[in-house]
Amino acid sequence: MLTSFNSVIAAQGVGYAFSHSDIVGQSIVIFLLFASIFTWTIMLDKGLALHRAVKLSEYLISFTRSSKTIFGLYRSAKDNPSPIAQVYMAGANRLMEFQSLTREQVSMMQTQGSLAQTKLTQSQISAIRTALEREVADQIMTLEKRIGVLGTAVSVSPFFGLFGTVWGIMMAFTAVAAHGSANIGALAPGVSGALLTTVVGLVVAIPSLIGYNLLTVTIRKLTVYMDNFTEDFIAKVKLEQLEIDNQEL
Repeated sequence: MLTSFNSVIAAQGVGYAFSHSDIVGQSIVIFLLFASIFTWTIMLDKGLALHRAVKLSEYLISFTRSSKTIFGLYRSAKDNPSPIAQVYMAGANRLMEFQSLTREQVSMMQTQGSLAQTKLTQSQISAIRTALEREVADQIMTLEKRIGVLGTAVSVSPFFGLFGTVWGIMMAFTAVAAHGSANIGALAPGVSGALLTTVVGLVVAIPSLIGYNLLTVTIRKLTVYMDNFTEDFIAKVKLEQLEIDNQEL
């Protein structure tokens, strides 16, 4: 009962503060509310996309460790939209180009678990590494898309709230001067509107900060996955080259 009563009082207080704000204060509140909806949309969309990317990447990484050949996960990666899969396909396509392999041949090698017999030069291995690293950079750019908007919301929203607060207090004192006396009736409307902009600014900034940090941590995790995968891919290439050398001997 008490909780319901407090909720009613809070709602009435917000309505009172908004209705007694001037056009500047109301504009700031409306702008910040739209900014809150926009940032929440970004956070939910990016959060779901990154969660899916992490799960698919972890699946592919576990599959990679159990694969004995580089092309052992070609079929799985081809239909996998995760960042790790895109990095793998960039390296695999470059390797196929150097070894003059078609997709049909790769599929056959995957089924038989056999190795390609083409000897690679150090320059070609370096080119494969470059292709992998370039794709990692491209994937990071994709993952970080729209993240900067959240960082901007975290930084700017409190300042909009502060501007509204200063403006509201200035108007409150102007009203007091117009009435000729410092009574609560002259002071309350301006102060309530000023505090409302502060509250709304924090309502936008706090969730945005939490969401920004969580998304940034997830992107950093995926970046580490991709960097480690690049090293694993190159290590597998070199190991297969050693096996080719041993077969030739």
